[in-house]
Amino acid sequence: MPKQPSRTKPVTIAQAKQYLGKAEEFLASAKDDLGQRRMIAATSSAVHAAINASDLVSGIRSGQRSASEAHSKAVELLKASGDDGVALAKDLSRLVALKPKAEYDPSDIAPGTVRQAVEWAGRCVEIARRVLASRTQAIVAQY
Repeated sequence: MPKQPSRTKPVTIAQAKQYLGKAEEFLASAKDDLGQRRMIAATSSAVHAAINASDLVSGIRSGQRSASEAHSKAVELLKASGDDGVALAKDLSRLVALKPKAEYDPSDIAPGTVRQAVEWAGRCVEIARRVLASRTQAIVAQY
């Protein structure tokens, strides 16, 4: 069977800002859920924070985000999005590996794993903030 081309969608600066808003909201939720010992919700929110951060970074760096159902495609796109993309890809890979357990598996997730997930998500969101800020500054400098 021939390899299918990766599905992507274009990303504008306005959309990138929206992805940051979503990433920050999911991260805040993950932190709140962790504080309330809602481990499944915290993990799921951490995963979604990183996915939105990923869409921002690949969108800013390449003008597109992955539209594939396979999160591995988003990781590939990130790895081609500079050093920040490579760094985010590492944590995104770790987080999406937790997604099935958080969203589909009936078993619990250990508190230490959840704390690590929220930390990884925080790094992803911080990278996204930095990438958007640098892009925004570059646009302002042009004028």
